[in-house]
Amino acid sequence: MDEAGTDGRHAVAVSSDGNATDPPESFRESAAVVDPDVYEAFERDWPDAWGRAADLLDWAREPDTVLDDSNPPFYEWFPDGRLNASVNCVDRHLDERRNQLAIRWFGKRGERRSYTYADLHREVNAAAAGLRELGVEEDDVVTLYLPMIPELPVTMLACARIGAPHNVVFAGLSAEALATRIDAADSEYLVTCDGYYRREDAFNQKSRADNAALRIDGELAATVVVDRLGDALEIALGEDEHDYEALLAPHDGETVEPVARDATDLLFVMYTSGTTGRPKGVEHATGGYLSHVAWTTKNVLDVRPDDTYWCAADIGWITGHSYGVYGPLALGTTSLIYEGSPDYPDRERVWDLIERNAVSVFYTSPTAIRSFMKWGAEYPDAHDLSSIRLLGTVGESITPKAWHWYREHVGGGTAPVVDTWWQTETGAIAVATLPGVTPMKPGKVGPPLPGIEAQVVDRDGDPVDPGETGYLTIDRPWPGMLRGLREGAERYRREYWVETDEGWRYRTGDGATVDEDGYVTILGRVDDVINVRAHRFNTAELESAIVAVDGVTEAAVVGDDSGGVVAYVTTQGNVNPDSTLRESVESHVADAVGEVARPDRVVFTPDLPKTRSGKIMRRLLEDIARGEEFGDVSALRNPEVVGEIESTVRGEE
Repeated sequence: MDEAGTDGRHAVAVSSDGNATDPPESFRESAAVVDPDVYEAFERDWPDAWGRAADLLDWAREPDTVLDDSNPPFYEWFPDGRLNASVNCVDRHLDERRNQLAIRWFGKRGERRSYTYADLHREVNAAAAGLRELGVEEDDVVTLYLPMIPELPVTMLACARIGAPHNVVFAGLSAEALATRIDAADSEYLVTCDGYYRREDAFNQKSRADNAALRIDGELAATVVVDRLGDALEIALGEDEHDYEALLAPHDGETVEPVARDATDLLFVMYTSGTTGRPKGVEHATGGYLSHVAWTTKNVLDVRPDDTYWCAADIGWITGHSYGVYGPLALGTTSLIYEGSPDYPDRERVWDLIERNAVSVFYTSPTAIRSFMKWGAEYPDAHDLSSIRLLGTVGESITPKAWHWYREHVGGGTAPVVDTWWQTETGAIAVATLPGVTPMKPGKVGPPLPGIEAQVVDRDGDPVDPGETGYLTIDRPWPGMLRGLREGAERYRREYWVETDEGWRYRTGDGATVDEDGYVTILGRVDDVINVRAHRFNTAELESAIVAVDGVTEAAVVGDDSGGVVAYVTTQGNVNPDSTLRESVESHVADAVGEVARPDRVVFTPDLPKTRSGKIMRRLLEDIARGEEFGDVSALRNPEVVGEIESTVRGEE
């Protein structure tokens, strides 16, 4: 179906902003979407226009209905369709690109593995057969606790093949966090590994998984362990524990009949931070999610089957799910997966990988871009990055300065930079420019995508004037949306939805502004959630871990401009806030939540700045951490403490 569609609310073809930048004509000529009428077409034919997203997939039973909105806010997309996600990401590509690379993997210590689509099909089937041998059946939730190794996407697709939803837990989270997510997902099966490398050190992941198994309410029926470290770490397998390779070996060459799933059936559950501090189990349905992810990978990121595409996000988070695994593989693309950090073993690593693999589309976070800027332009400038056709950014707002640096030094000064906004809950990109149609505005994400009805509203739910601050909302359903929460219907409604005279409105939890052309600028969370190195954590979860340390009375955590965590901590009067206490705070957060959440700075202060009602002013603390101006503080209950905190922070820099 040809892309064609916007109404006046999304009028972006002619920009009134002098900062708008058009993609080069050479890009426009070959972009996936080139017709500016695409917005109008989606508006005119909504919701049926989303059928073109479903057309990107192969269905066991084609859907006749695009959207069932009879029971809002429990919307169902393509409800009478049936499909299998593994078939769409692997099997259907075998005829045309059997020998094309599906995955190129690079390990921390220089290891390399490549999987053609035929290779991927073979291993996914063997893994699916192995899981079935252990007793995994349709609708059983399988928890995956793996670093960035090929066995993670393989096992995800194996689960999808047999109709078993997966529950991927980021490998850097603690045993306690893993146990919580296993229990919450009602999962009895775990796939983990012996360990992985953190810089030069071998880290024992199996030990952490064992500790989690001791903390869960029930028992695991089976655990599968991938041998990542070889002789560097010897582990013993206990009862109901199985070596990954030994489990798969007897099934090598088998073909497991894929289980056709209703489009509304669960594909996976992913836990994300909630406003109450309790993780939320976000559930995504198979048909709507995969359709939306495929459509945006093709039309927003402009990914094509002959690309080598690199989404730098960890697969343990939603960006890695949607744009590291399901999106590119659904399109038959070569997806690059890298296990290490961007500066290991040196700061050349990212640019060397792009150059050597001729990466054409690179999708990363503003946090990473700021790090690249700090390290210096000499690193990307020393490499041939001319293969780059498009750059993407995700995770938080990108400043105009970082945007221009990214385009100039990574994109050769010409590649479009597609800034994207979306969430775990939205499943796929919801706000962004279409690179072949809409101009880019550095620092502004862009207009809502065709078919997405997003608005910035005030506290009363009325649209704000251009430039005014408000709350970003989505006013009608979209295919990639969460189908519900693991915790039940009531929490789902309470967390996200409000009923208005016009219908149900989804509350994103993000503050935003919108300009005269409909371009949205994201201002950050309006609840107490922060981004830590492109990962979202609830402040209550981190602060509870800090307050649990002996001698600590109160804590507030914020993010700094490098994506790190700054913890402001008050202590009991008789406690000396010394280096030992600082180390205890750091270690307790790492143990309770995960190493990725370890505070980068701990600032001891006699008090925290608070409003007259006692609310901690985290925005002010964030401004101090980022070295920004914070304005008048006279309305605070204790304004005198602000200068003291600022002096302490500046003295530590």
